[in-house]
Amino acid sequence: MKKKLSFKEKVWTAAKFIPPGKVSTYKEISRIINQPQAFRAVGQALNKNKNLYPPKFSGKILAGEKIPCHRVIRSSGFIGGYVKGQREKIRILKKEGVQIKNCRIDLKRFCFIFGSKNIRRFGKLK
Repeated sequence: MKKKLSFKEKVWTAAKFIPPGKVSTYKEISRIINQPQAFRAVGQALNKNKNLYPPKFSGKILAGEKIPCHRVIRSSGFIGGYVKGQREKIRILKKEGVQIKNCRIDLKRFCFIFGSKNIRRFGKLK
């Protein structure tokens, strides 16, 4: 029998699906894990993540090792918080190709939406 994932493990698993050059929102992650009102708790779970990308991000994702918390932002497009600070979050996102203006990201252009293919993978998260 498979171990049931905790709330934070579900959040971290969802964050791993966001590709470089894209972002998602706290609200979208709360929706995909079937906790649509828990967007603030999503932010708290991401803040507890210890598997951050290294400060000198190389652009390579090591499967299963790093959780890209920096790719999760507010629904307004505002950058939001980051355990290493907003400046570092902006630096990493820019290095991945995300354009930021006045601490905001154009969600129409850069937002990753979990599609039906990904949602099937998330069946275990609900």
